[in-house]
Amino acid sequence: MTAAPVPPATSHAAPAFSWRFVTPLFTGSAINAINTSLIATALVPIAAAVHVSVGRTAVLVSALYLACAIAQPMGGKLAEEFGPRRVFLVGVLIVLAGGAVGGLGEDLTALVVARVLIGVGSSAVYPSAMLLIRRRAEAAGLDAPPGGVLGGLMIAGAATSALGLPIGGVLVDAWGWRTTFLINLPFALLALVMAFCWIPADPPVEGPRTLRQLAARLDVVGIAGFGGAIAALLVFLTGLPHVDWSVLGLAVVIGVGLVWWELRVRRPFFDVRLLASNPALTRTYLRFALAGLCVYTVLYGLTQWLQAGRSMSSEEAGLLLLPMSALSALIARPISQRNLVRMPLILAAVSCLAASAGVLALTANTPVVWIVAITLLFGITLGTTLSANQTTLYTQVGTGEIGTAAGLFRTFGFLGSIASSALISAVFHTQVNDHRLHLIALIMVTVSVLGLLVVVTDRTVMARARV
Repeated sequence: MTAAPVPPATSHAAPAFSWRFVTPLFTGSAINAINTSLIATALVPIAAAVHVSVGRTAVLVSALYLACAIAQPMGGKLAEEFGPRRVFLVGVLIVLAGGAVGGLGEDLTALVVARVLIGVGSSAVYPSAMLLIRRRAEAAGLDAPPGGVLGGLMIAGAATSALGLPIGGVLVDAWGWRTTFLINLPFALLALVMAFCWIPADPPVEGPRTLRQLAARLDVVGIAGFGGAIAALLVFLTGLPHVDWSVLGLAVVIGVGLVWWELRVRRPFFDVRLLASNPALTRTYLRFALAGLCVYTVLYGLTQWLQAGRSMSSEEAGLLLLPMSALSALIARPISQRNLVRMPLILAAVSCLAASAGVLALTANTPVVWIVAITLLFGITLGTTLSANQTTLYTQVGTGEIGTAAGLFRTFGFLGSIASSALISAVFHTQVNDHRLHLIALIMVTVSVLGLLVVVTDRTVMARARV
C-alpha cells in the first residue's frame, strides 16, 4: 500500500472492465453466496422425504461450509498455477454436476455429495475472479484498485447470502425441496456460457510434466493438511456443547504439522511466511472472521428465534431479513468505488456493536419494526466490512498471490460462519427462547468489542482514509 491517498479510479476503468467481462464473474460469484443459506428452509421437508431426523439434515449445511472453507484457497492456488479462466469454467461445471445430483438424489448421502460438489465448484469462482480482475487492471495500467468492479463482485459474492433464505422459502413452498438444488442449473449454465464467450482465454500453461512435479507445484501435502485441520475443527465446533477433546487435539496436531511443512516447501499452499511478514493482511482476515461470526449468527440464530419464539414461517423469517441484504448492497457499492478503508471499517465495528447490543433488548413481544431496525444495523456492518476489507486485501498482496489470498479471505469468512453455527447449536441446544437469545447477544457484544479494538489499534488502517 502506498503512503499517499490514490484517486479512486482512472480513465481506463470503463473500457478495461466492460459489462461482458464482469457479468459472468458476478453471476458465478452469486452462486456460492446464495447456496450458503438457500438450504435452510428445505431441511424439514428433506428430512421427511429421505426418512431421517431433522437434526441429521444439518450435515447438508456443514458439508457446504467445510467444502467451501477448504476449496476457496485451493481454487485460488489452481487459478494462479493453471489460469483463472480455466479454473472458473471447471468450477461452474462442478456446480452443474452438484445441482443435477441433488435434484435427482433419493437419500441423504446423495444430497451430501451434491452439496460438497456445489461448495467445491462455486468456491473456485471468487478467487479466480479476483485474479482475472487484478490481471485485467494491470494490463490496462490502472494505478488504483478498480473499486466499482470489486464492489460488484463483493455484492454478488457475499452480500447476496441473505437472499438465500427468502428464495429458498419461496421455492420450497411452490415446487418442493428439490428446487433448492435444481435452481443452480440455469444460473451455472448461464455463467458457463458467458465466461466461455466473453472472458479471454488464459495463456498456455508452462510447468510440470510429471505427477510428482505437479504435486510439488500445487503442494498437495499442504492442501491435505489444511483440509484435515479445517475438517477436525469443524467436527469439534459442530459437536458443541459436547466437548470432544480428542478431535480438538487432532486439529491442533494437524495444524502444527501443517505449519512445519509449509515453512519447508518452496511453493507453499498455506503461506505461513506471508501471514507472518504481512500482519496487515492477517488483521484483514481477523476483522472479516469476527464480523462474519456476528452477521451469520443473526442470519441463522435470529431466524430460529423468530420461528420458535414468534411462530413465523421460514419464508416470513427470511423475508424479514431481506432489507438487511438490500441495505448492505446499497452501502457497499459507493464505498468500493471510492476505495474507502478507514471510515467504513470503523462504521462496521461500531454498527456491529450497536446491533449486537440491540439483540439484548429483543423479546417475543418486541414490535417487528424494531427487529427490522436491528437487522438493518447489521446490514450496515455487512456492507461496510465486506467492501473495505476486500479493498485492503486487493492492495496487500501481489498478483502472484492474489488468488490464494482471496480464497483464504473467504475461508476466514466461512470460519466465522462455522463458529456462529457452533454458537447457535450450543446455546439453542435444548430450547429456543428470549433468555438464550440474550446469551447469544452477550457473546456477540464481546466479539464486537474485540473487532472494534482490532480496527482502532491498527495503525495501517487508521492512517489511511482510502487506498
